Amino acid sequence: MENNKKMTVGVFRSLHMKLVLILILLIISVMVVTGTFLINSVGNYYLKDFQDQMTRVFTFDLREAMEEAAHEQNAASQLNEMINVRAGSLGIDSHRNYYILDSAGNYLSGSREKGSAEITITPNLLSAMAGQIGLKNAVIDHYIDAAYPVKGENETFIVYIKDDKQEIQELSWRFFSIVMEAMLFGLLVVVLLSFLLSKTITTPIENITKQAKLVASGDYSHRLEIQSGDEIGNLSETFNYMAEMLQNTIGEVQDERDKLNTLFLHMSDGVAAFAMNGKVIHMNPATERLLDIDFNENMSFKDVFTDIELPESLAQKRSVSYEIKRKNRVLQVLLASFGARESERGVIAVIHDITEQKKLDDARREFVANVSHELRTPLTNIKSYTETLMDAAGELPPDTEKRFLSVITGEADRMTRIVKDLLTLSKLDYGRMDLSFRRFSVQQMLENIYTAMELEAQKNGHSLAMYVPKPLPEIEGDKERLEQVVVNIISNSIKYTPNGGRIFLFADQMDAKTVRIRVVDNGIGIPKEDIPRLFERFYRVDKARSREKGGTGLGLAIAKEMVKAHNGKIFLESETDKGTEVTILLPIEQEGNVECKKETDSKI
Repeated sequence: MENNKKMTVGVFRSLHMKLVLILILLIISVMVVTGTFLINSVGNYYLKDFQDQMTRVFTFDLREAMEEAAHEQNAASQLNEMINVRAGSLGIDSHRNYYILDSAGNYLSGSREKGSAEITITPNLLSAMAGQIGLKNAVIDHYIDAAYPVKGENETFIVYIKDDKQEIQELSWRFFSIVMEAMLFGLLVVVLLSFLLSKTITTPIENITKQAKLVASGDYSHRLEIQSGDEIGNLSETFNYMAEMLQNTIGEVQDERDKLNTLFLHMSDGVAAFAMNGKVIHMNPATERLLDIDFNENMSFKDVFTDIELPESLAQKRSVSYEIKRKNRVLQVLLASFGARESERGVIAVIHDITEQKKLDDARREFVANVSHELRTPLTNIKSYTETLMDAAGELPPDTEKRFLSVITGEADRMTRIVKDLLTLSKLDYGRMDLSFRRFSVQQMLENIYTAMELEAQKNGHSLAMYVPKPLPEIEGDKERLEQVVVNIISNSIKYTPNGGRIFLFADQMDAKTVRIRVVDNGIGIPKEDIPRLFERFYRVDKARSREKGGTGLGLAIAKEMVKAHNGKIFLESETDKGTEVTILLPIEQEGNVECKKETDSKI
């Protein structure tokens, strides 16, 4: 009996039966879809024809005539006579009847006697009771109706047409019978064809199955006989080619395995494999370096990763990511399962050093927050003063309006400076800054800066002095950009030096290749802990005081990037309450800069 059960299951799992079942389901699906479409189409046609008949008969003229009749003493009889005359146009028969009803839906007269007339309140009849034409029907309803209100002098009548859809139901049943007959005939044909088809398909597949077993056992010498040029024949030919190539592929796989082992040993990311019980299977040198451990065969997952647990979810082929810290490193650990069989399954850990990436992400977030904060303050001021001017238009004194407009202009200029500085930094970051390198006199540049900034220093009660012990050589660079850097540094000295301060501009030639420019002041100075971050974007020692003086926090960042673009260096030394010294080192020649314009700037 057990063998009979197996044979029965085998028959239903065979390709023969699958083809038969597929074709049977196909013919049934086609017939069901076709029958449904036909029946639905007939229903839609019958519904549309009913509505068209009603529209053709109950014209505007007829409705007016019925309203005139409704004003007469025997209104119901006259309405009945008018509809009865048009019974042929309305299709009135044993299945479709008309009724003359009062405003409450009570029977007055019609094509059927009162006792045999069944008046059911329908949505269309409700519409007519409300004084509107009711002519909305659905295919799924078991009836079709139309209701037209007729207003008389003292009361309202309703002309109601109702069809019980008996004819369409009979026609639908006829269509259903035809579809069922066609389906039975189709099933008989399908069964016969499927057995013929399956035999031509399954015989070559059985031969391929036998050959596959030989290949699985390691015998690649046998080849299938190709008996046809169809897809089965192509499959047999492809199988022969596969058997031929498989042996070659095994050798190639071994070579690739050797390459992967080499890559595994020398890759920069750490990779470690563990059994499901946590025992270490393998570990590359990068893992030992990143985790600062020494590999030994008795190590477990807990010994390698002391701060994370081996997740049980990995048994379902899921991956889990962690971030851990080792000394000064931030490491990303990705755990994923491997192995198809239970006895060979395990967990592989890939360790990636994301320390620099985390620093960049933190810097990016801080930068976005700073930009948002810097732009929000002037925008808030502009909005506040503008709203005040709009609310009190014509009521404020002219001086007050001028002062408000001056504040708005100042805040707009402040935003312009921020955006301009951001664009400059962006161009420098992406190497899109158009720098015009040419030879010019750095000494004359400094003299021009001194002349321009002396008056500004005096307005703030400072003394500005310049000292150049020996004539300076001409250098290669973008004069306007370097001039902007020096002016920015002197401006900072003027801003953050108390009244009566002293500012010095020094310049000399350090050696045959370098010119040094220094700006020294005796201002408020900078705390030692803030000095390493001064060249960061938007960084301020005293944020409130910096904004009060109109600073954007980008000046030194731009100066650093601009000097860097000239292959120079800039650094700062300061002490609280004693002053600050900024030093710029610039190369005299731009070695290797093919875009430099070797021109003598005789006009400077």
